[in-house]
Amino acid sequence: MQSQDFRDAMAKLAGGVVVVSVRTAEGYRGLTASTLISVSADPPLLLVGLEHGSITRQAVVDTREFNVSVLTRTQEFLAERFAGRAPAVDGKWREVRHRLGTNGIPLIEDCAAWLECEVIAVHPAGDHDVCIAGVKVAQAGTGNPLILWDRTFWTIQ
Repeated sequence: MQSQDFRDAMAKLAGGVVVVSVRTAEGYRGLTASTLISVSADPPLLLVGLEHGSITRQAVVDTREFNVSVLTRTQEFLAERFAGRAPAVDGKWREVRHRLGTNGIPLIEDCAAWLECEVIAVHPAGDHDVCIAGVKVAQAGTGNPLILWDRTFWTIQ
């Protein structure tokens, strides 16, 4: 099977778009992800896929904690920025409206939801790591979620 065939097929699977954020000694980091799923409600666990070459992934593995900001349709530009397809975000996040979670890691303002997480396990999986994390704080926000489907952003109402 060709890798591109797999990518084309998986593009047909709709997924919510989130920013995974982490605190490092150099400042804050973040990346856009569309692989985030609930694993368990009791205890609250989630799974996120993080690309091997990412500085954010390395910081998540090293610090064992991260936050998730579930983006809304109006935050498409942030999804592009944290995916590296728009101007880079500075380490102090001066240009990104945010607040710090109880763990001192940024949460983007005006999102559909926010999660503060602690890494339980990291499993290598091809060109990504699968991180299983316990959710320490969860908060619902407002707004229609940003969805990635067929390599294009959408929303549901």
